[in-house]
Amino acid sequence: MSSINNHINYIEFKAIDLKDIKAFYEQVFDWTFTDYGTNYTAFANSGLAGGFEKTDQMMTNGVLIVLYHKNLETVKQKIKNLGGNITVDIFSFPGGNQFQFLDPSGNELAVWCETQK
Repeated sequence: MSSINNHINYIEFKAIDLKDIKAFYEQVFDWTFTDYGTNYTAFANSGLAGGFEKTDQMMTNGVLIVLYHKNLETVKQKIKNLGGNITVDIFSFPGGNQFQFLDPSGNELAVWCETQK
């Protein structure tokens, strides 16, 4: 699947126990998983790519919608100019770079790209 600029590309959930959450979704929905270290697992066979990040914190909203954009610096500046707030600055992960932001209503989303441009 190719990434399309400005489209929802990935969805990220939080999970207290990755082993339990993987077993649940494997058995209920036949999702498959790829582990990336001990704190993250990506899922496939779900209709939309996504993953689970391990957390010890209680969750009120455990979902992170991840958009794709080919130029993180450009879209980050647009977000700031239009009243959004950056909550996690650009960081690298296996496969690319990402940052997180709050929209003007307080919804947290993320934007990623394969390489920082």
